Amino acid sequence: KNQPRVRFFRLRTAPSLALLLSDMFACKPLVRTPLLSPAAVPERIARVRREWPSIAARPPRPRAPLPRSGSLPYSSTSEAAADCRNEVSSEDAVEELLAKADGIRGLMKMERRSEGERGIRWFPYLDAFRSGSAALTSREVVEAIGPYILESRKERMRKVVGGRSYGVCLVVEGLTDFGNVSAAFRSADALGIQSVHVISRDKSKRYRDNRHVSMGAEKWLDIELWKSPTDCFNALRSRGYRIATTHLGIGTVSIYDMDWSHPTAIVVGNEHRGISEEALEISDLHCSIPMNGMVDSFNVSVAAGILMHHAVCDRSSRLGNHGDLTPRESEILLAEFFLRHRESSVCIVEEYARHKVHGPIFKL
Repeated sequence: KNQPRVRFFRLRTAPSLALLLSDMFACKPLVRTPLLSPAAVPERIARVRREWPSIAARPPRPRAPLPRSGSLPYSSTSEAAADCRNEVSSEDAVEELLAKADGIRGLMKMERRSEGERGIRWFPYLDAFRSGSAALTSREVVEAIGPYILESRKERMRKVVGGRSYGVCLVVEGLTDFGNVSAAFRSADALGIQSVHVISRDKSKRYRDNRHVSMGAEKWLDIELWKSPTDCFNALRSRGYRIATTHLGIGTVSIYDMDWSHPTAIVVGNEHRGISEEALEISDLHCSIPMNGMVDSFNVSVAAGILMHHAVCDRSSRLGNHGDLTPRESEILLAEFFLRHRESSVCIVEEYARHKVHGPIFKL
């Protein structure tokens, strides 16, 4: 009798709160129930869904990413970065990349050496990034993009670059399962092998996306596509590589008897047919992995991983370290990694180049 009367208002913006309050203050024996009690929440959620179906079925509104704190070197560059919207592109998937040669070439940002330039050792990049009439050095690229990358991420990139090498490269010929291609790419990235090559992929089939297998490793590798083993092997020989094809026939060399300190291209073949006859005929040597079981071969991605792992271990024991880039080469590759970090990186560097050529533009 003496209990105060309470007026209730239906809250349009928070129907669940209105229902909870009405239950708590109803003229019944009062029981103290926490708003988030496990026993009470399911019943109230069900009630909200029955009485407010349009709100209950409404999908959550996506949250915009919070801006990174800290001052940026110049505002126009931040605007240029904001214009690059598609940070995650479906073309980063292995299947999409290999289907389009332009997509592969687009991954590599710094200027590349021509095939005719032969030196003591192969390194594919020049110390130049071109944007219109301006040419930036690797140091300027790092200076431009550096403020937009977390320090922990930059340190990770420096560490990875320090373990990279072009002394061993991987060649996959005629693989039809993108799961195997993706797994081989992931192994190459994990072991510090920067260069991979793909020959004569079967384009008549449709494959599922296997980005979850490669974990995005293709983004950080130098991937080159070739129409035939002859084209690929001729280019690799001009760069100083010997061609080692995996084979189960007579006259093969065990991978444990090879000197991997010599620049070597490891070739693995189709899941069912193995290496093509053309590739076997024009290769420099045939190698094999000794088998101790009833089966005579590994899965192709497993075999590629074993070959690359042993090559890295052998090079480390003979040379002291697998990563063999000079300080200048490391700086260039680091700039390449910075450019690949996000799609907006190229926009930032292009704006930096415009400032370099024309000077800063002040807005009133």
